[in-house]
Amino acid sequence: MAEVKWIKIVTDIFDDEKILLIESMPDADVIIVIWFKLLCLAGKNNNSGVFALNDKIPYTDEMLSTIFRRKINTVRLALSTFEQFGMIEIINGVITIPKWGKHQNLDQLEAKKEYMRGYMQKYRQLQAGKTNTKTNSNANVSQADIDIDIDKDNKDIYAQKFNEFWQAYPKKRSKGQAEKAFSKLKPNEQLHNVIIKSLEQAKTSADWKKEKGKYIPYPATWLNAKGWEDEYDQPKNSEDWGID
Repeated sequence: MAEVKWIKIVTDIFDDEKILLIESMPDADVIIVIWFKLLCLAGKNNNSGVFALNDKIPYTDEMLSTIFRRKINTVRLALSTFEQFGMIEIINGVITIPKWGKHQNLDQLEAKKEYMRGYMQKYRQLQAGKTNTKTNSNANVSQADIDIDIDKDNKDIYAQKFNEFWQAYPKKRSKGQAEKAFSKLKPNEQLHNVIIKSLEQAKTSADWKKEKGKYIPYPATWLNAKGWEDEYDQPKNSEDWGID
């Protein structure tokens, strides 16, 4: 499985209570470096947060000590700390990061990669078609054909993004209007991630929890009003980074 070239990190990770507790420990800086090295290794392996060499051999603390270039006792202390805080799980000797796929949005990454592969294939067909039209007026691929296919691919991607938004939104009312608002918005990957993150913050806010969600706006209303740009008061939590 191909490695992931990025990992998702929220900007307030160092405000998280677990990171704050780690920073009060001896060798705190080294332990935090080991945490980020674990995250990068999980991305390289792209195995849903399961640490196994070639998907077969579980990484041991000795192996991680060698790979991370850190003392074995420090690696063991770090792993013990991460496990205690729920940042990792060790099941039958196999180290895993809980909820890794959910927080890294790997399904969206794979969908985007698949879309780009299809787009480039159609583009190459178009270029070949242009060359062939010099001697063959019945070329198989036209610009119109490609535009139609690409438009269909875009709709599929937006449909996937809307489905994620709809599943996350707590008040499921007027889905058709919500789809229209989402389609009009046409969020790119960055904006979509901002919308989902802001939605998770809104769901824990005092206003949205008041009177069993009575004041939660309809999803179309929230989208049309750019609700993701609002500020929501909420307690600090670890949900955004797979460390809870």
